[in-house]
Amino acid sequence: MKIRISESREIPIEKILELYKSNEWSSANKPEELFNGLINSHTLVSAWDEENLVGIGNAISDGYLVVYYPHLLVHSSCQGKGIGQMIMAKMQEKYENFHMQMLTADGKAIQFYEKIGFERAGKTEPMWIYKGNEH
Repeated sequence: MKIRISESREIPIEKILELYKSNEWSSANKPEELFNGLINSHTLVSAWDEENLVGIGNAISDGYLVVYYPHLLVHSSCQGKGIGQMIMAKMQEKYENFHMQMLTADGKAIQFYEKIGFERAGKTEPMWIYKGNEH
């Protein structure tokens, strides 16, 4: 497996949906909204094994101080191979000097993010109005 990291926004919606469905993310049930949300992100990083989309991550930012990472997915058949770390390393090239980098993590993702330098934000509690069903 030779992984190529890209910031191109030229990603077919079908490949995005396949990736999200492999992870059972409910946003795959809103294909147009998912596609538009990703394509219009401040930054969109994808990982490819030849022509196969094996990972994706996006960032929403004011461009100066704050960045939020809403999605980081690696195809279920490719997890544990460093693809998520490669995507986040590309994000860090752009955002490492920002005042605040934020994300919401649960389950196994918590250990992944701690390993790459994220930590719990003081005594904060995550809060949301969520229309998904995978939690």
